[in-house]
Amino acid sequence: MTTSDTPAPAAGPRITIQYCTQCQWLLRAAWMGQELLSTFATDLGEVALLPGTGGVFRIHYDGQLLWDRVTDGGFPDAKVLKQRVRDRLDPQRDLGHIDRKKAGDHTGG
Repeated sequence: MTTSDTPAPAAGPRITIQYCTQCQWLLRAAWMGQELLSTFATDLGEVALLPGTGGVFRIHYDGQLLWDRVTDGGFPDAKVLKQRVRDRLDPQRDLGHIDRKKAGDHTGG
């Protein structure tokens, strides 16, 4: 193997998605990884899928917990996950339609 065959170290953050193989959550984990890569492209250094067991579904951003199925209550929507990654990667970044409120979506009293 020559040095040109060896990938350069990741320039951006590493996202890891640990999923339960017993629960067959591989496709969900892969889809979420695809969503992140589609949105953030070359701004991410790596998106890794880590098989686990026991109902685990955790997402880490450079080793810091971003989402845990148990403590956060289920799985993140793609919108929520992208917003959490954006908030760490580039808080000023506009995610377009993801950041827009739906018509009739009101908060407060």
